[in-house]
This record gives sequence, C-alpha cells and structure tokens, in this order.
Amino acid sequence: MDALEFKKVFEEKYVENQSFDGMSDIIKTLEDVKKNKDRALRSYTEKFDGVKLDNFKVPAEKLKESYDSLPEDEKESLEMIRQRIEDYQKTIKYSDQNDGEFKYVYHPLEKVGVYVPGGTALYPSSVLMTVVPAMTAGVREIHVTTPTFGDNNITFAALYLCGVENVYTVGGAQAVAALAYGTETIPKVDKIVGPGNYYVAMAKRLLFGEVGIDMIAGPSEILLYIDDKVDVDSIVYDIYAQSEHDANARTFLLSEDAGIIDRIEGRLKELIDAQPRADIIRASIENNHYAVIDYREALIDLVNHIAPEHVSVQHKDSAMIVKNIKYAGAVFEGYYSPEAIGDYAAGPSHVLPTDRTGRFSHGLNVNDFLTSHAIISLNEETFLDIAGSAMTVAKKEALDAHYQSLKIRTE
Repeated sequence: MDALEFKKVFEEKYVENQSFDGMSDIIKTLEDVKKNKDRALRSYTEKFDGVKLDNFKVPAEKLKESYDSLPEDEKESLEMIRQRIEDYQKTIKYSDQNDGEFKYVYHPLEKVGVYVPGGTALYPSSVLMTVVPAMTAGVREIHVTTPTFGDNNITFAALYLCGVENVYTVGGAQAVAALAYGTETIPKVDKIVGPGNYYVAMAKRLLFGEVGIDMIAGPSEILLYIDDKVDVDSIVYDIYAQSEHDANARTFLLSEDAGIIDRIEGRLKELIDAQPRADIIRASIENNHYAVIDYREALIDLVNHIAPEHVSVQHKDSAMIVKNIKYAGAVFEGYYSPEAIGDYAAGPSHVLPTDRTGRFSHGLNVNDFLTSHAIISLNEETFLDIAGSAMTVAKKEALDAHYQSLKIRTE
C-alpha cells in the first residue's frame, strides 16, 4: 500500500479504536493496595506469582551474591554498558544558569521508584537504562520493584552493580500502587519510571498526579526506512528482534522500491520457523506488520505521523532522511546502528515513548530526574524599567493589589 492508504489503516487500527480492557480490575487493585498496603501486596504476589513472601525487601547480601555468581564476561559487559550510559547522560544533563538578575537552578528528585519487568524473563538492561540516569542526576533514594524470579539472578546483579539497596520483589499494578501510596515496607516516592506490561502502564496512567511518571508506554514498535541496497537478512532480523517482544509489537517497513519489500517479505516467511520465539513473532507479524511503498516526501511525512518508538534508517540518503525526522523516540542511522544495540549498549535509555506519544514526549534521560525553578533577583534599575508595563497589565486585569504592590515600589 502507499502512504495515504496506510494512514487510513493506521488511524482506524491504532488511533480511533483503542480500548482499555481490564481498567476496572486495575482500579480495584490500586484501591486495595492503598487501603491494605503490605497485606494486599502479599495476596497479589501469591495470586499472580505463586510465591508466599513475608518480606518483600531483598537483603543486600542477596544482591551481592547474585553479582558474585556471574561469570567475569557478564560482569564486564554490565559494567561497560553501565559506564557508557552514565557517560552519555552526563553529556545532556542540564546545569544551573545565572545572568545576574535571575538564576535557573536544578535539583535532583528526592525519591524515585523504578519498575523493572520480570516474572517470565530477566531484564538487567532495564535496570541500567533507568537506574543509571537517576543516579547520574543525583537522586538520593532509589526504590526498585521487580517481580520475583529466582534467588540469584542477573537483574539483582545489575542492581548491586549500580549500588541500589532498596529492592522489593513485587510486580504488576500492585507494585506501582505501592510506590505511589506507600506501604509499611515500600515508601511513597515522588516519581515512578520504567517499562512494564499493560497493567503496569495503566496503573501509572491512573496514578499520575498522585505521583509523577515518566510516560505511558504501549507495545514496542519499530519503523524501518530502507533502500534497495540493504542486506535482506539483516532487515529480517531487525523485524524479528522487534516482533519477539510480544504479539502486539508493531513493525513498519517503508521503502521507495517495491522489489526490496517483496524480497524481505518472502524471507520473513522463510526464516520464521527457525526462530526460538517463532509463535510470538508470527503473531506479531500477522497482526501488526505493514509494508508501505511511496515517494520520499510521503514516506517522511508518514514517519512523523506515526512518531514511532524506534526509527531505523538504512538508506543511501540516510543523512537527509534523518534530518527531516521530527517525531520519534530514537532514530538509528545506518547498518551498524541496529535498534537492538540501542536496547543494550548504545548509551541513550531504551525507555522510549510509544503509541504516537513521541509527538510530545521524549525518551527517559537524566533530566527527567531533575526539578527546576527560577530565582529572580532584580536590581532597582531593572525593576523601574519594567514595572510600568507590569502595572499597565495589572490594571487591565483589574487586580488592584498587584498594581499597588508594584506602584509602591516606584514612589
């Protein structure tokens, strides 16, 4: 299909017909945790994870044991990635500004909650992509919740490497509620960050205002903009890499050449049975994979319309195309910048806006863990220079006390 046809399909499937099943169950869970605190968390952990826990907090020695049990190559890999993320975050961190009459100052948040997915798989990368920016910002207390997943694991090891001491084996919407409201064991935090499933995302959405959040992330998605010279199998595995997240993951393949699209679509079918997560990939591709063929201006316009989580540009004119992409979670340019490297070791966080929220938000970074305010310190000369205009507007707004507060200082 062409870009115009696909816009209609996209609007119908992903914009107009969104529904949020299970919202009432999530609301009940949040209310239960708010009222019953740890008792509710124990009940949900037993119900959903099949584990009875008296104490949710992971002992410090358990985190250290997990790290010590890792092979050296895994320790070195985690440390290399941790350092690369920290180095990147330092380059974009805001700093205080001062021009004499006003200052703009930044302060780290006091307490942050980090949700790390788990339960069926381990995600040490999500630890590094969320905790390291928070630590770089200077957050004093970081509290991590993650579904229980064995005694010693690489998620615990990554938390130990980052120096996190407050870890709780609680997952799901109930974990988000615990961080938002506080329980006997888990303290109330100022902001909750981190990826999770539908229930985690909807809990964050419902609790925004009670607590700050990073974003409401939906199914993962990638848009690949390619030319006819790409390596077909590389693109196939880029699509598989996105599709294996879950059956709802979305992939969009855009090109100005119909022939390369046909070759890739054929190869997708040829290789799929050999993939370890073939069932998930197949479901994702059958329901959420689209190929669009059109001229360049139409395709670039479509990229900005979709505002995807990930955009991969593998095209001879990549510099020009990338220059014209305005809305995306992250853009990966060239053969040696596949999206998969961004999930682990590129540097920027892999916690990114999805579901068109890239039109008005950005990926998680160090500045999301800072708050700021202005300090206004005018001298007499500046005040007298601008007070007249302020008095004129105050009078027009019929706010007499404002007017008098200014006028008295001019006399």
